[in-house]
Amino acid sequence: LMKWIYIVLFMLICKITNGDTYHTVNKDSSVVIAFLVRNKAHTLPYFLTLLERLDYPKDRISLWVRSDHNEDRTLEILKIWLSSVEGQYHSINAELLSSPPVRLSEEKGPAHWPSSRFTHVIQLREEALAGARQMWADYIWFLDCDVFLTNPQILKLLTSKGHTVVAPMLKSDGMYSNFWCGMTEEYYYLRTEDYKPTLQRERVGCFHVPMVHSSVLVDLRRASSDGLTFVSSKVPDYKGPHDDIITFALAANKSGVPLYICNDNIYGFVMVPLEQNDSLQLDFMQLTNLKLEVLVENPRLPVSELLAQFVTYPERDTMGFDNIYMINLLRRPERRKRMLHCFKELGIHATILNAVDGLLLNESSLREWDIHMLPEYTDPYHKRPLTMGEIGCFLSHYNVWRQVVERGYNRVMVLEDDIRFEPFFRQKVSHVMAEMQQLELDWDLVYLGRKRLHESDEPWVPGSRYLVRAGYSYWTLGYLLSQSGARKLLAARPLENLVPVDEYLPILFDKHPQDTWKGYYPQRDLVALSASPLLLYPTHYTGEKGYVSDTEDSTVMKSARPSSTKEDL
Repeated sequence: LMKWIYIVLFMLICKITNGDTYHTVNKDSSVVIAFLVRNKAHTLPYFLTLLERLDYPKDRISLWVRSDHNEDRTLEILKIWLSSVEGQYHSINAELLSSPPVRLSEEKGPAHWPSSRFTHVIQLREEALAGARQMWADYIWFLDCDVFLTNPQILKLLTSKGHTVVAPMLKSDGMYSNFWCGMTEEYYYLRTEDYKPTLQRERVGCFHVPMVHSSVLVDLRRASSDGLTFVSSKVPDYKGPHDDIITFALAANKSGVPLYICNDNIYGFVMVPLEQNDSLQLDFMQLTNLKLEVLVENPRLPVSELLAQFVTYPERDTMGFDNIYMINLLRRPERRKRMLHCFKELGIHATILNAVDGLLLNESSLREWDIHMLPEYTDPYHKRPLTMGEIGCFLSHYNVWRQVVERGYNRVMVLEDDIRFEPFFRQKVSHVMAEMQQLELDWDLVYLGRKRLHESDEPWVPGSRYLVRAGYSYWTLGYLLSQSGARKLLAARPLENLVPVDEYLPILFDKHPQDTWKGYYPQRDLVALSASPLLLYPTHYTGEKGYVSDTEDSTVMKSARPSSTKEDL
């Protein structure tokens, strides 16, 4: 009898049928992705393209979509996209309400959030949460449509964390993100000392925080998730404001559910939200800001062929300048490609000037240019002569100056190819130019980006809000140059006493600390100003991952002429 019992048990365990053994195969967790959409025609092509490209089985994903009160092409985009993915996802629950009305009765603008708008959003989010619970989904993922999930593994990574509520840290074009590290006694945002190191990934991992939003994954399999809600009346002793994300955070706290933000991977990006009096046009400009930020370290945001028809770019021009130059080495095609993408986003028509490559220079080519290093020159930090890369950099700028004079340009913009544009770059340059015209300023050169070395020696231009008198500075990331400035830079005959270009400019506007170097340039009357705050920064700093220097990482000039004594004028 025992023998037969063992045989039956063995067959039950192994489930042997026709000689085959059936192994347990775990399915991927079922996920409801819930998103509310309003006036997001400009972000939807990117949001939906990235959503569709998630590396996760679509038959394990249910979409829950609501949209109403739109005054753009949001509904048109949603309908086309939802029709294209019909049958790919496990289910699609979408309610798209046509407009008018384009606003709720109390709203004064598209970014205004009266109590009625919070009530409406709270009801919709709670409906999504209840629907996911009712269909026994494993997870619900609340997404805003102005987040861009550039990591296709994001859903698999988040579900592997083992937290009831978890959010991926999303970057913006500034200090904004989708988490708080602190909360006031009134339950509003509080900046703490942990925020910046978390945002900048100086500490990496998953961290318990009081607030997450915009991209929040909830594990509905856990009993503790039952207390999560967006409705304040369901939260015991609720004393917070009428606000969906704050209610959810306090409900989690009351239920003993910690909220986690994870920055262990680069997950994606989030737009800076509008203030209540802002327009949709500002949101469009902020999208440009964010797309430029994405391009610093990543490919441009993708858009599917289906949705590309809804993406628009500004008409290209030279921003009121006679020309805009971008200096780029032919052997740096990745930088050229990135800058061309940036120009497309900014609506800039630029002339690409092929840089003089220091790797191709030698003593013979220096003689052809009749180049001589300034006799007393040694690099202040590395105590070495000029490198061929530094010479190539100087000659690249020198070629721009010559073109400005030869073609009679009144004013140009000069850009290098390793720059990060400040948000609202075009608008800020326009403010600078308008102010110079209004103040009738005499100027030769205006730094847009640089390394400030003597900030205490930089007084504000009288009557100006955006300009200072430039002090000793490094870097030539970008600058404005006038015809008179180009003539002065050439007239000083810099190739006869060559120094790096970012040492040469301060010599010519008489702010260089090395008096012996200045002695070789008696005419030092370049009028140099600087935008303040700066409008350009490097994409990478020395020592950072991805930093490459074509000036530092090259051979040095073999020799200089014998020193000659000159009086410092």
